Amino acid sequence: MSDPGARVDPLSGLLATLDLTDTGARTSEDIFTGPSQWMPGGRVFGGQVYAQSIMAAIRTVEPDRQIHSTHGYFLRPGDANLPITFSVDRIHDGRSFSTRRTQAYQNGLPILSMIASFQDHDPGLEHQLDMPDGVTPPEELPAAAEVLGPVDHPVAQFWANSRAFDIRHVEQPIYFGPDPNPSPRQALWMRTIGRMPDDDNLHRAALAYASDYSILEPVLRGHGLEWTHRGLRMASLDHAMWWHRPARVDEWLLYVQESPVAIGGRGLSTGRIYTREGVLVASVAQEGMVRVPELRD
Repeated sequence: MSDPGARVDPLSGLLATLDLTDTGARTSEDIFTGPSQWMPGGRVFGGQVYAQSIMAAIRTVEPDRQIHSTHGYFLRPGDANLPITFSVDRIHDGRSFSTRRTQAYQNGLPILSMIASFQDHDPGLEHQLDMPDGVTPPEELPAAAEVLGPVDHPVAQFWANSRAFDIRHVEQPIYFGPDPNPSPRQALWMRTIGRMPDDDNLHRAALAYASDYSILEPVLRGHGLEWTHRGLRMASLDHAMWWHRPARVDEWLLYVQESPVAIGGRGLSTGRIYTREGVLVASVAQEGMVRVPELRD
């Protein structure tokens, strides 16, 4: 666990979190361990355990095969005071694809279960949905540190100063107030706060990490809600991601998000991640529990 009182560079902390330890233990699975990052609420950030599970799976696959998709379920809240054990089942190695299952454990219980697929480079058909036109560039938008820095609250200070990513909302952020024009859509720019190593696997895992920060915000935005709405309870239920092309997370990426549906105390959001040049590099989907107290009375 990271010491909340220590002044650790957030990017160095992210890289240390993704640097898993190979225990050397071998049953029918490969076993790794990794630290948990300190979080104000004491629960492991879902993006962290997801990215670590990806790194564990990557460690068991030949380097010429790149991860291209993951599908995972968050089973239990993780304890940010405890390390995490990862077991990787080498389910299948075919001529072009490899499949792995990663389970993340604390106290002997699984907190996340994920399946990942890897592929050799293979030419084929190509198309993509275009990036939206007329999006405000990141240089003209305030960083989360500017928006949240003046707020005297531990969560606001953590989001402002302790995250490895610079996140800039195109629309008005909904940290403390609702969108005056509610719509289940939003876009934001994101990049790491410093230079990352030249390792495509690290960039893919870090992109998965960051993809979990804001993916459920369109659910709130569409209903005129904000993160600090009294009694609001939210939790990620699952997460899926597809990597289409390599991308550097230390360069600006546009994350376009929308929520097609919310029902039964759950909200579904999807996202597309583009380079600044308009190249679609990844797609994301997540369903989350969203409970608003006045709707449950």
